Amino acid sequence: MLREQLSDALKVAMKARDQVTVSTVRLILAALKDRDIATRGGDKDDGQGEDEILQLLTTMVRQRRESIALYEQGKRDDLAAREAAEVVVIKRFLPRQLDETEVATVIGEVIDELGASSLKDMGRTMGVLKEKYAGQMDFAKASGLIKQRLA
Repeated sequence: MLREQLSDALKVAMKARDQVTVSTVRLILAALKDRDIATRGGDKDDGQGEDEILQLLTTMVRQRRESIALYEQGKRDDLAAREAAEVVVIKRFLPRQLDETEVATVIGEVIDELGASSLKDMGRTMGVLKEKYAGQMDFAKASGLIKQRLA
């Protein structure tokens, strides 16, 4: 489903001569193909699943945000604007992001559901969150909130 959306978006962008979207979607598809090749020898011959694709997209957004911060520090506003445009394109393929209060609520529910009580339970908690909410939250921020709750 997401693969089809990416392919369709590439075709539409090529027809519209939207270079930013074309290059960004090509980057996504190339990264996806790299991951497919890396897992081909293992137990998964059908490629990356929807959850893995969403994680890939989330990682790409995070990388670009980090790059934007560095480019702005280096007074390279042209490169920062390019990265920001790529973030907008990538976000089109991600589900709606949960806001901070929703993330805190979800974390509380998962901790209660698992009966988590210490930092030893952090891995299980993150696993459930990644399974249920792939692509819907920043897991780096969620990790910090979980540590606060379990500490």
